[in-house]
Amino acid sequence: MSGAGGGVGGAGAPRHGRRGKRSLRADGLGLLFCAVMAFPLYWMVLTALRPASEIRSSPPAFWTSEPTLDHFRRAMASETFWSSVRASALVGAGTVVISLLIGVLAAYAVARFSFIGRRVFVLVILSVQMIPLAGLIIPLYLLLSDAGLTDSLTGVVLTYLVFMLPFTVWLLRGFVAGIPVELEEAAMVDGCTRAGAFRRVTLPLLAPGLVATSIYSLVQAWNEYVLAYVLLSSNDKQTVSIWLVSFQTSFGTDYGALMAGATLTALPVVVFFLIVQRRVAAGLAAGAVKG
Repeated sequence: MSGAGGGVGGAGAPRHGRRGKRSLRADGLGLLFCAVMAFPLYWMVLTALRPASEIRSSPPAFWTSEPTLDHFRRAMASETFWSSVRASALVGAGTVVISLLIGVLAAYAVARFSFIGRRVFVLVILSVQMIPLAGLIIPLYLLLSDAGLTDSLTGVVLTYLVFMLPFTVWLLRGFVAGIPVELEEAAMVDGCTRAGAFRRVTLPLLAPGLVATSIYSLVQAWNEYVLAYVLLSSNDKQTVSIWLVSFQTSFGTDYGALMAGATLTALPVVVFFLIVQRRVAAGLAAGAVKG
């Protein structure tokens, strides 16, 4: 008996050890992958904090003993910085809000109702995602020019919606389809209208999908360069992605101010991500209670 038990225990110990080794390897690979992905961001921030004399040093140092904020001051003191931030904020907020308002209603209709042409509509959504952006620049510019919307933030927002809405509808459609329709039916039995059931039951459960699509829309609208460069010509309407190019001139590139500007440009997206992430669990809990 004891010999058998010892044999079983002896056979189980190496197996547990092998699992532990595999777990350590997986953790090590994960940390290595994270380090590789985070290194460009680290180097961007480090270059923004280096004194100008250390930026072109060879061999490059992976840390600086004399960090400075001079590059950030110079970047923020440029003439078009605050106007670029305002323009990007308006474009990003407009794109996110409008794409969510239209996208969530369209996704709900596609996921919950049967109508003629629904499959064709879904196919069109997928087809739009396959069209290259470069092939639409000239037609979009001519269309907006005829409508008097060139050099206008409204025209830029409408253009971004052409590319954001299909993804928003497609992504939210999957989230809506994953919510049991019985939850809405139970709410309507309790006296809610369909709109009330959607607002009280479905919408809170869509919090993860709303977060994902809002982050995607904001990142795309905030970082997009080609369309904004073509459509906007006034200095006070140019976005931060165009503002960053001002540090590259015929006399050379101001790498310190450029990296400081890139760091400042990335901060709003990071802050927005941290804010909306905190609301995911609250939205899921609220939806579960109402269901």
